[in-house]
Amino acid sequence: MQEPRRDARPGIDPTTASVARMYDYYLHGKDNFQIDRDAADRVAQAMPEIGLLAQENRSFLRRSVRYMARQGIRQFLDIGSGLPTAGNTHEIAEEITPDARVVYVDSDPVVLAHGRALLATNDRTTVAQADMHRPREVLDHPETAKLIDFDEPVGVLMIAMIHFLTLDERAPVISTLRDALAPGSFLSATHVTTEDHSAHAVDQIEAVYATTPTPIYFRSRNEIAPFFEGFTPVDPGLVTIDQWNPESDQGDAPAEKVGTWLYGAVGRKD
Repeated sequence: MQEPRRDARPGIDPTTASVARMYDYYLHGKDNFQIDRDAADRVAQAMPEIGLLAQENRSFLRRSVRYMARQGIRQFLDIGSGLPTAGNTHEIAEEITPDARVVYVDSDPVVLAHGRALLATNDRTTVAQADMHRPREVLDHPETAKLIDFDEPVGVLMIAMIHFLTLDERAPVISTLRDALAPGSFLSATHVTTEDHSAHAVDQIEAVYATTPTPIYFRSRNEIAPFFEGFTPVDPGLVTIDQWNPESDQGDAPAEKVGTWLYGAVGRKD
């Protein structure tokens, strides 16, 4: 059955829950409204470990950025970056590549405002307000063009984002992004899964996100794998995010692992 889409609303709307602000609340941030906290609390009823899961998802982001930087990636496109928090992509990349360039992309105007304030003095990092559902908007954005050279390899991050794409959107969005990338580029992404979880819990969470401009779609591992089509998976491939750690980065992981809600992978464009 075809999954419905709801387009993101322009402007800051404190009366409608925002995925970016909900995620900020999961990470104990302060850039959220009561409507976001209420929605996030309803998610927590079905997924009590959501706070730890958000931390583990950020840990996956950091490990994958380090991996890509060590493979020589010097420019990153972080799509659906959310609100700034500890261990941002540019901070991790700069640990390995001090002159790394990063473009953060998000459709939420709150992210744009906070990101610009944070990065005002960093000329190698910028923020673009664009919607991943319209990938050309992301790729052609003036802020993207300022820092990203698509003739050179790029590390694309879609952390906890591809589960907001419908099945009809998957191929055109991913193929447009992939076709724009030079060989040697990488895609890092995570996606919520139905596996080992009750249908009732999944339905409850999907119902909460259906009240936002960004519905979420839980899928099985076999349904998630096609999102990486055209990319060669880095070992260990598509696994629950607690298992993805090819360089044994033991210093960067939550104390308690709860990764069975999310699959993740990093793929290379050959």
